[in-house]
Amino acid sequence: MVAENVEGRERYPVNVRYGRDFRDNVEALGNVLIATPSGAQIPISEVAKVSFSRGPSMVRDEDGALTGYIYIDLNTDDYGGFVTKASNLLKQKLVLPPGFTYKWSGEYEFEMRAKQRLELILPVVFFAIFLLLYLVFHSVGEAAILIIPTLYALTGGLILQRMLRFNFSVAVWIGYIALFGIAVETGVVMVVYLHEALDHRRKSPIPLGKQDIEAAVMEGAVQRLRPKLMTVSVVLASLIPILWETGVGSDVMKPIAAPIVGGMITSAIAVLILVPVFFALMKERALRLGTLTPLRPAEEDAAVTYGARSGTVRNDGS
Repeated sequence: MVAENVEGRERYPVNVRYGRDFRDNVEALGNVLIATPSGAQIPISEVAKVSFSRGPSMVRDEDGALTGYIYIDLNTDDYGGFVTKASNLLKQKLVLPPGFTYKWSGEYEFEMRAKQRLELILPVVFFAIFLLLYLVFHSVGEAAILIIPTLYALTGGLILQRMLRFNFSVAVWIGYIALFGIAVETGVVMVVYLHEALDHRRKSPIPLGKQDIEAAVMEGAVQRLRPKLMTVSVVLASLIPILWETGVGSDVMKPIAAPIVGGMITSAIAVLILVPVFFALMKERALRLGTLTPLRPAEEDAAVTYGARSGTVRNDGS
């Protein structure tokens, strides 16, 4: 730019360029004649060195320092793994002059920001689930039992995610959060069935025994078997086809569906087997401590009210 044209509040740069025939050929550009103070005409190559050199397409700055960008196209979605390997290699072989630094940006930077947010969101999700369970059952033990399906759901999701080679991303964590909600919901309904069966036996004036608790747990778990299998079947039938899709949006939906599909299988095992077992162990311990006694009339009314509330839970199909 040799000058700038000012028109009101607008500014227009004035650039001087040789014709295309001179610009595209280094030798032709070197033969351009220039005038000397004495009036002689000499080629510009006599007083200057003309050559091609690579440089930044434009001058940029960040934080008050000149910045140059290097773009890399990866054939993998594991941005974190690539950056880790590349950073280790640069530390070993790259010696930066004083005042020079480098920083990774782009998709890797977005991934790190999402990871930081999820490190805050996931504990909040688990705490909110535990708090809601405690408010429903008023028991820390039962709330802890209902956290177990989420842990088993997590293992199934991790296994299928590993088999399908999906890296951790925002979409994957969204799938896990949805999976935790489904696993806890089915666990809550299982505990409601177990409570109903146990409260029915507690109405008898005959003192409860260990065999009564086991029979009540078996009765409640058997009643819950078919609804749970129906829930798992519906979820799998709706999400498994997504894993074979290749159309637009499949790259986002597949990571969301994979944790749910894998987690529903293992959470079904936890809800149908482990939750009743831990429920029975907890009630047997309460029986030994003397806190599990036959229901009094006022408690029977409360149990009937609780059963009416649980009846509304049954109608959701889960």
